[in-house]
This record gives sequence, structure tokens and C-alpha cells, in this order.
Amino acid sequence: MNNSIVSAAASMGALQQKLDVLADNIANVNTKGYKRKSTVFEDILTNVQPHEKSFELPGRRTPLGFTQGWGARVVGQQIDMAQGAMQQTDSLTDLAIAGNALFEVRSGGTLDSARAFTRQGAFQLSPTGQGDSLLTTAEGYPVVAVNPDGQDTFVRVPNQYEMIVGADGRLTARSSDGNESIELGTLRLVEVNKPELLQAVADNLYGVPSDVNVADVVANVVARPDEAGGVAIRQGFLEESNVSLVDEMADLVNVQRAYQLSARALSSGDQMSQMAANLRA
Repeated sequence: MNNSIVSAAASMGALQQKLDVLADNIANVNTKGYKRKSTVFEDILTNVQPHEKSFELPGRRTPLGFTQGWGARVVGQQIDMAQGAMQQTDSLTDLAIAGNALFEVRSGGTLDSARAFTRQGAFQLSPTGQGDSLLTTAEGYPVVAVNPDGQDTFVRVPNQYEMIVGADGRLTARSSDGNESIELGTLRLVEVNKPELLQAVADNLYGVPSDVNVADVVANVVARPDEAGGVAIRQGFLEESNVSLVDEMADLVNVQRAYQLSARALSSGDQMSQMAANLRA
């Protein structure tokens, strides 16, 4: 009886975490660049309880004993990096990635601050007061590019110029009359090698835990739109969330039913314990 109570209570806790993840996915079904999250479960403890030798009968083919479990727990979350649908916006500051890559930003606003990554390309040009504008996310995180020397830099577009982004990620500032162009560098893109180690942080950004080497999780990648399966940048487009509302709702129903069954098992175990206590009394 104690086993049933412990197993049901542990499973209910894990299912509650799964419900929280599903709720997060459903809430972000219309968030640009959002990637669906899933949970990973494992058994807490499983052991085999032996039967008495007298239970063994002639012709028995199954092992003598029964498996006893102690519930399940959530051991981690995984991010589904599958491509979302493209939505055309025709805005020059809206960028979308086709392929396995992420934009890189700096969460602290300086080049030496923590690296963060995102698929949400709804960028904006924020005036700096120095005769140019800085390319940032909607929350103000500056987007990272690579200058001709291969060094990381921020994207600065002079006033009275518009930003042009090629499919290969090359950035160009073009004057309003179209007679002058200035090379601004190339967007810094990273390829995800181990999405299970990415952590979702604030403002639809992803980060790497402090105790994990960033190079083991992501690697710099160059956009190659002419190659099959290569990464390409789409200016004037935004990537939709890859969450399927139908799939999430179906999963939600299954998890709710499993939670109800665990709650019923917990209640039954408690009632049996009370009955046993009354008999002893």
C-alpha cells in the first residue's frame, strides 16, 4: 500500500511538470520563432520482488516474481528545432532562417557579455544618438555579426540608409537614393549540435548552462543558400512557431487522464491504509 501511494504521488508530480510544459507550448503557438519543448521521463526505481518457491507450477514459462515500480520523474526538457512555417512581412528588419541555425545576440548589451541565441528574427533598428542605428531584438539585445577581419561586432546602420541582407547573411547599408552602399559584415550564425543542452531563457532566447562548454552545444556556421540543405537567410520574412496546436491538445488530454488515474490510485492506497489501521485497532 505504501508503494502505491509513493508511486502515485511521484507520478503526479512528474505529470504536473509535463502539463506545465504543454501549457507553455500552447501559450506560445503564435510566438514568432518559438520552438516546441518536450519532457523526458525515467523510472525512479524498478526492482523485482520474488515469489515463494511454492508458487512455481509445472509448465510455468514466466519468471517467478513480479516487477515493482516506484513511479516516474522528469529528468530534462528537449527543444524541438524543427523548421517553422515562413510568413512574409516585407519589413527589411524582419529576418528568418531556413535550416539548422540560430541568430546570436548579447544578453548584456556588450560584446564581452553572455552569448544567447534565438530564432525570432523580428529585429528593429534602435537609434544610438551617434549618427547610426543598432540592430537589436524587440527587447533590445544587440544582434552579433562578423566583420571582414573575422571579429565579432554589432550591426550599425548609418542614418538615412536602409539595411539589405543577402541570403548568405551578408549585411549592406544602402543609401536612400540607391547610389551608395556600405558593407556591414555578415550575420553571426550558429548551428545546434546538442539541442538537449540548450536552455530556454527569457524573451524567447536560448542559452547554455554555465557548467557546459558552449562549443560542445553550438558551432559557428556559414549560410550557404546554394547548397542542398544549406542555411539561408530570408529578409522580409518571419518564422512561425513550430508548435502544432492539434498535437499539443491531444497530448494534453492523455496527460490529464494519466494524472486522474494516478490521483485515483493515490486515493485508493490511502483508503486501504486507513482500513488496515482500523483492523489493527
